[in-house]
Amino acid sequence: MLDFNALTSENNTSIQALSGTVLKQINTQISNQINTGVLVLDAEFNIVLWNRFLQVHTDKDAANIIGQSIFIAFPELPERWLSRKLSAVLQLNTPSFCSWQQRHHLFELPHTRQITTDSEFMAQNCTFLPIDTDCEHKHICILIEDVTDVCHYQGQLQKTLAELAQMSRIDGLTQIYNRRHWQDSLVQEYAKSRRHSKNLSLIMLDLDHFKLLNDNYGHQCGDMVLIEISALISSLLRVEDIFGRYGGEEFAIILPETNLTGAMELAQRICHSIAKAPLQYNGQVIKVTVSLGVAPLSKQTSSYEELITHADLALYQAKAQGRNQVCSATNMATA
Repeated sequence: MLDFNALTSENNTSIQALSGTVLKQINTQISNQINTGVLVLDAEFNIVLWNRFLQVHTDKDAANIIGQSIFIAFPELPERWLSRKLSAVLQLNTPSFCSWQQRHHLFELPHTRQITTDSEFMAQNCTFLPIDTDCEHKHICILIEDVTDVCHYQGQLQKTLAELAQMSRIDGLTQIYNRRHWQDSLVQEYAKSRRHSKNLSLIMLDLDHFKLLNDNYGHQCGDMVLIEISALISSLLRVEDIFGRYGGEEFAIILPETNLTGAMELAQRICHSIAKAPLQYNGQVIKVTVSLGVAPLSKQTSSYEELITHADLALYQAKAQGRNQVCSATNMATA
């Protein structure tokens, strides 16, 4: 009867020797066939072993690489950072990791993917493993994983998500902020101004006789006017000003750190610029004017909604007084 325990006992040296040989062959074949770079260093960071993956992806001769410092073999490596990383692995005897999101790549290895990327080098996940052997010397194994596809498609996903987020904030016709995002911004600016005792002003403006323009020239002409007026107003604003489409032909501008005087000057400039703008549609000159209402934040203003109400009332006053003008909420008189 076959004694399995006897075959696998410590005394069966022939089986152990055979197993050791086979194990070495298996390890070598696996190391050279996996799609991962394997680089083994000694405690002085000299290369003692590398696999076929690295030989294929570099133009370096293995005979010249073995025994050479990793920083001489790969001069592109961040020596100070990587030395600290490798020393910590040796001292603590614990693995470490560096993802492509932390550093796109450590080793300048050209990627072979048939895709367009922002880098000519493969994106890499690098794992650093302490290696214990029977000898007293310590070693480190660096595993280099090609994650170029992951990096590329993650980047595409982030770009798409950013575009979707932008689309959710932008009015499709005029390409300025939509009402929802504009109002969310006003909530934030109102709170910030209250908290830090900063100036804040609001301009509400409305195109005069816009329904008549649509009736006479058609909605395509109306759309053209909305687009052109939005672009003109945008060109007059600062980077920090927040311009949005509040309704059909009504617009609103948040002016952070701006007092009433500054807001009135801007409103007058917008009013005059639009009145002089040479708008044309199908060869016809289109005369467009706007009415504007300005409201500054005051100690008596109890909410951002009240600020909107004050600016709206000033806007209605401007229309009631003949349009194509600016009114202030402080005195409801023509500026």
